[in-house]
Amino acid sequence: MNMRMSPDDLSIMKFGVGQPVPRNEDPVLVRGEGRYTDDVSLEGQLYAAFVRSPHAHGVIRGIDISAAKAMKGVVAVYTASDLEGQGYGLLKCQIDFPNRDGTPIKKPVRQALATDKVRFVGDPVAAVVARTAVQARDAAEAVALDIEVLPAVTTGEEAIAPGAPQLYDDVPDNVILDFHYGDAGKVAAAFAGAAHVTRLRIVNNRVVVNAMEPRSAVGAYDRKSKRYTLHAASQGAFGMRNNLAAAMGVQQERMRLVTGHVGGSFGMKSSVFPEYVVLLHAARVLKKPVKWTDQRSESFVSDYHGRDMVFEAELALDARGTFLATRFTGIGNMGGYLTPFGPMMATMNLGKNSVGMYRTPLVEVQTKCVVTNTVPIAAYRGAGRPEGNYFMERLIDTAAAEMGIDKAALRRRNLIAPKQLPWTTPVGTKYDSGDFPALLAQALEVADWGGYRTRLRGSQKAGKLRGRGIGCYLEVTGPPSNEMGGLHFEADGSVTIVTGTLDYGQGHWTPFAQVLTSKLGVPFDKIRLVQGDSDRLIAGGGTGGSKSIMASGSAIMEAGDRVIEKGKAAAAHLLEAAVADIEFLRGRFTIAGTDRSIGIMELAARLRTGPALPEGLPQTLDVDHVFKAAPSAYPNGCHVAEVEIDPETGQIEIASYFMVNDFGTLVNPMIVEGQLHGGVVQGIGQAIYEMTAYDESGQLMTGSYMDYAMPRAADVPFFSFMSQGIPTATNPVGAKGCGEAGCAGSLPSVMNAIVDALAPYGVRHVDMPATPQAIWRLIHQRD
Repeated sequence: MNMRMSPDDLSIMKFGVGQPVPRNEDPVLVRGEGRYTDDVSLEGQLYAAFVRSPHAHGVIRGIDISAAKAMKGVVAVYTASDLEGQGYGLLKCQIDFPNRDGTPIKKPVRQALATDKVRFVGDPVAAVVARTAVQARDAAEAVALDIEVLPAVTTGEEAIAPGAPQLYDDVPDNVILDFHYGDAGKVAAAFAGAAHVTRLRIVNNRVVVNAMEPRSAVGAYDRKSKRYTLHAASQGAFGMRNNLAAAMGVQQERMRLVTGHVGGSFGMKSSVFPEYVVLLHAARVLKKPVKWTDQRSESFVSDYHGRDMVFEAELALDARGTFLATRFTGIGNMGGYLTPFGPMMATMNLGKNSVGMYRTPLVEVQTKCVVTNTVPIAAYRGAGRPEGNYFMERLIDTAAAEMGIDKAALRRRNLIAPKQLPWTTPVGTKYDSGDFPALLAQALEVADWGGYRTRLRGSQKAGKLRGRGIGCYLEVTGPPSNEMGGLHFEADGSVTIVTGTLDYGQGHWTPFAQVLTSKLGVPFDKIRLVQGDSDRLIAGGGTGGSKSIMASGSAIMEAGDRVIEKGKAAAAHLLEAAVADIEFLRGRFTIAGTDRSIGIMELAARLRTGPALPEGLPQTLDVDHVFKAAPSAYPNGCHVAEVEIDPETGQIEIASYFMVNDFGTLVNPMIVEGQLHGGVVQGIGQAIYEMTAYDESGQLMTGSYMDYAMPRAADVPFFSFMSQGIPTATNPVGAKGCGEAGCAGSLPSVMNAIVDALAPYGVRHVDMPATPQAIWRLIHQRD
């Protein structure tokens, strides 16, 4: 038997699905050759700067722009009155959850520039356009605001207190949504009959997103076609184009969005921001492109923030520790305005993800979503998924301590067993695959759970406290959405993938190319990726909710099927055979039972350059396909962290970190591991370092890196990453998504470890961020 492999076989083995192929993007990025939005310059462009409210709450009595307009280089100054009557739409929230009494959610009106009131420090009030960026910023400082300052409210709990300042006349008590999910009667009965109930007040602290690349945009308007073009970061050009068109009050065909490289987003850059509307307005009126780039200090108060909720979490158990029900009652801080998905995180996403990998039969979520005089809240890596898992895992550890049950044993007792799959949860999700007990067992084994006492004694001898924590998680990925899978065979011999998800740091080009190489045998180095131009897309759900490889990967695979179908018809004609006799394998169309064949790249070239095939036969292998949305998938895993704490200073060190994850099919294990590293570090940042603090007047006290701590490389250990993937049946790739899982595993594992370390001091719970000051106070609270 001839065992010699063809070059096509070797290419698939080296670059196909499952291989740790280095990222195609990296050489360009590390050489500094990336093209981010601020690198875009259009001929004749002007520059904008924004005037933002210095007050958290107040009535706008007047805006004096005369001094600014007279300054050198200034071309125009705009306020809200200049945008009135232009046909522009509103910046809308897309969530339509009803209140528990059936009435609709309240959606306060938001214009691009503040009209009657300002509602947070950083609220845009005016814009200056000048010939240079420096001139625009200088003139912006000359705009005089007359604002009648009102009392401010910055926390959700304060916002619903009697006598609290009211942000909107038509939003009584500042409550825009009184959300309820679950059967309150059944849940109440479960708690009434429980042998034990665990209750915790849990704060999910507000975080500043701090993407590496500040927001930037360049707006342009073509008077002949009457089309707008915006160059800006996004998480998907197709959906952002549609939302931007709505904000500008035009048909979608009159809007184009172009996104180049994006230096991080984590959910924040998926929104249409007020600045974009103003830039496009200025470009149309002034007949020149207008550019704006955020300053880092400005981004602290202009970029949407993440998290910020406080809940009373409850877990009911029987005498053996079997979970009977959970109940989450809390407040979600929306900030001064509603973002597109602002109410989602503290409501439905929290509830769906709190179930995790456990057999909890009943779940109830009661949330008041409230407005405050703070930066608006939007999706942030996980968007309710880490919160749900964190709340549940903290409850489990606390219940174990209260009932005298080993924390690992309590989890084992309640895990869904493989034989019980498929499993329908009380929140309507349906798990199709997984082995949760095996994940927990493997995580404990690799973390040397049994050898902990030895490490504990070593820490004690060194005068340190030590603790260990488990963080089991299961996430519900983003909701279904259609996705484009375009495959274009180019004249230069390359193949272009066109799809509507968008890479803002994940590294999509490489795994998408791996899927195509495995599917069609196309040489890996011949594959290109187009994703950020809305004019090239016919559909696109964007990137978010850990679903890119599921959506685009599946779209590529289905598009590949169409290419094969077209290729068989074309190959049959060229090889003078019946279509039914043509087989396709590893990049070649072959007449069955013979050695007569033609490679897919050669066939594409023949169709492109040779005589046209008869009518009715394919003239090209190009395909523009739309993958119809696949159901959500359920990535899951177990993380184990150990921490050491210096009792003299409260300083925390992550001593070790182990993770075992089930992401289904791993298209590129190296990229997946990198995604987990990033997610875990972000979780550690929220857990220990990142504190967003406002004073009583609504001023942001942590508005720079001098005051806002971020984790650094020296703050985290080397991570141990292991995979125990079981492919899902919810999409053709078999992938479950991984982008947000690091946060979901790290928040509970790290915080459980910190509480465990402080248990000798009687500490039952620690809220995030567990800063040295907070830890020192807990240790010395009885001194």
